[in-house]
Amino acid sequence: MGRKLGLCAMAGALIATGFAVQPALEQRAAAQAASTGTDNFNIPENFQVMGNANPNERRATARVNGSIVTGTDVEQRMALIMAANRGVDFPEEEIQRLRLQVLRNLIDETIQIQEAAAQEMAVEQDEVDGAYQRYATGQLNMTTDQLAEYLESIGSSPRSLKRQIEGELAWDRLLRRNVEPFVNVSSGEVTELYEQMQQSRGTFEYRIGEIYLSANNTNQEQVRANAQQIVEQLRQGGSFVAYARQFSEASTKAVGGDLGWIRLEQLQNPQLEAAAAQLTPGQLVGPIEIPGGYSILLLIDRRQVGMADPRDALLSLKQISIDFAPGTTPEAAQARADLFAQGVQGINGCGDADAKAAAIGANTVDNDQIAVRALPEALQNIVLGLNVGEATPPFGSLEEGVRVLILCGRDDPPSQSAPDYDTLMNQLETERVNRRAQRYLRDLRRDAVIEYN
Repeated sequence: MGRKLGLCAMAGALIATGFAVQPALEQRAAAQAASTGTDNFNIPENFQVMGNANPNERRATARVNGSIVTGTDVEQRMALIMAANRGVDFPEEEIQRLRLQVLRNLIDETIQIQEAAAQEMAVEQDEVDGAYQRYATGQLNMTTDQLAEYLESIGSSPRSLKRQIEGELAWDRLLRRNVEPFVNVSSGEVTELYEQMQQSRGTFEYRIGEIYLSANNTNQEQVRANAQQIVEQLRQGGSFVAYARQFSEASTKAVGGDLGWIRLEQLQNPQLEAAAAQLTPGQLVGPIEIPGGYSILLLIDRRQVGMADPRDALLSLKQISIDFAPGTTPEAAQARADLFAQGVQGINGCGDADAKAAAIGANTVDNDQIAVRALPEALQNIVLGLNVGEATPPFGSLEEGVRVLILCGRDDPPSQSAPDYDTLMNQLETERVNRRAQRYLRDLRRDAVIEYN
C-alpha cells in the first residue's frame, strides 16, 4: 500500500516522495490539542515539585515488559544519527536530547517486536538477515562484510541495524493484519478527490518538511530554546530528516517530517502559510509559534499541479572558463575578467565556441545531460530564460575563476497527468492506515510496563 518505510531511513536519509493527497496534518492538530488538554487533570498553573526531581535526568537503560534496552543499544543507535550528520558540531546539551529520543525510539521498537511475537507473528532471523543484505547491496552497493565494517567504524554494529530492521518488519506485519483490513475508502471519495485535483490544475503545490514541537504555558520558553537550537544545527548542515525523526511530535516524524505535496491552505495556520509562501526550495524558516507549540518548516520543492515543471528539462550546456593564477591581484583579475566577458560576447552559439574560447585563453567543458534543477537556484532562473546559443552573464570569483554557460540544447519534460484512480485510492488508504497506526502504538505504550534502571 506504499506505506512501508525504506531501510535507508535508519541512517536518517529517508524522504518520502510521491503525490501526497491528504498530508498528515490532522496528527499535528491532535498533538496541539493534546498539549493543551490538561483540564481533566486539574493541574495548577503554579505547581511545586515535591522532592528533588529533575525531569531532564533520565537513565540510559530501561526494561520494557522484561526486555532490557542497554546503554550500548542507545550509543550504537546514536552513532547512526551522528554519522548522518557528519561535520555538524553538536553541543553536549543537544547530544543529551538526542540520546533521550533514541531511548524512546528503542522502547517503541521493543514494544512492536514484543507485540508481533505475542500475536504469533514474530520476525524470523533469516528474514532480518535477508533484509539486511538487500539494504547493503541494493541501497549502499556494499557487501554485508563491508557494511559491517562501516558500521563498526562509526561506533555502531550490524546487530543495532538488524534490530531496527526487525522492528520495522514486525510493525509492518502488525499493521497488515490489525489495521489495514479495517481501513475503507469508498469510490465516491476517490472520485470527489479526482475532480478536486482537476479543478486545481495549474495552481501551485508545495512539498514541505516540518518539525513540530508541542509546548504549553509551563515549558514554552524551554521548547522555544530547543527549537531555536535545532534551527541553528540545521543551518550548519544538519540533516532535516534526521532531526525530524528524532524530535518532531507530529506523525510525519516517521518519514523525516515530509508533509508531501500540499497547497498552502492545507497548513491550516496563517503564520505557517505566510512563512512558507516566502521560501524558495531548500530554504528553512522557524521556529514559528503556532497554537500548541512551534514549527520549523523546510521547503523541499514547489510545482504546478498537472503541469510539466520546466526545472525537469535536460540541458546541453557548454562551459567556458578562465582561472586566475595564485597571487593574482583583484585589479589584475578584474581586468582579465573584463577581457573574457568581451570575448564571450563574440561567440555565436556552441558551434564555434571551442575555437573562440581557445583564442581568448579559455577552457571549455561539455555536459549534455544536466537537469535545470541540478543548478543553483539563481542560475536556474537565468538558464530558463535563454534561447539555444545564448550565454549566461559571467559569474565566479578570484578563487574559483570566471565562467559562462552556453545553452546548446534543451529537452523539455513531458506534461504531467493527474494520478489515476488506483493511485488515489492507495494514497487515501495509506493516510488512514498511518493515522490508525499512531493510535495503535499509543495504546501499546499505555499498556507496557517500563522500568528505568
